[in-house]
Amino acid sequence: RHKKQTGGRGQYAEVYFRIKPLERGEGFKFINSIVGGVIPSNFIPAIEKGVVETMEKGIIAGYPVVDVSVEVYYGSYHEVDSSEMAFKIAASMCFKEGFKKCKPILLEPIHELTVIVPTEYMGDVMGDISTRRGRIMGMEQHGKKQHLIVQMPVAEMYSYYPALKSLTQGRGRFTQKFSHYEKVPDDIAAKVIAAWQESES
Repeated sequence: RHKKQTGGRGQYAEVYFRIKPLERGEGFKFINSIVGGVIPSNFIPAIEKGVVETMEKGIIAGYPVVDVSVEVYYGSYHEVDSSEMAFKIAASMCFKEGFKKCKPILLEPIHELTVIVPTEYMGDVMGDISTRRGRIMGMEQHGKKQHLIVQMPVAEMYSYYPALKSLTQGRGRFTQKFSHYEKVPDDIAAKVIAAWQESES
């Protein structure tokens, strides 16, 4: 509920949400289940906008919210004091409060790499992949070179190119493409969230 009364016209809006997770990759779904005119239909777009803008800014560690369904099912308004802005603010407040109760998780992007290295450097290269939370999904021999199919968090890839060159005396190379999102390990997520909270305070 957003209620503000100063001199002159005030602000009033009340919304109730049901927040549910969607399958990975489904994005965002907004459902209007208001009946009986408890919230006039002209305010519904402002409610959705308040949710979407809050999702984009992020609630956990400042990263966008994805794969969630928000259903507005009840609320109230005032003939004089309600406005689009009041409902947008109320929607943002309601979503923030409700979302935190849903035990959200932090996701990170995973890239698929094809790493091409001379066979004699395989041990060092595979060891380095392991330290970067990478997973080897497949391996193929092509002459004197090995082609490794690897999944690796983008967060671990920032120094990967020079490291691979160093490990293979300049003879290793790789290509990469986006694969999917995965849950960030709890210990790493805790550090990311703590760093964000410190920067916000």
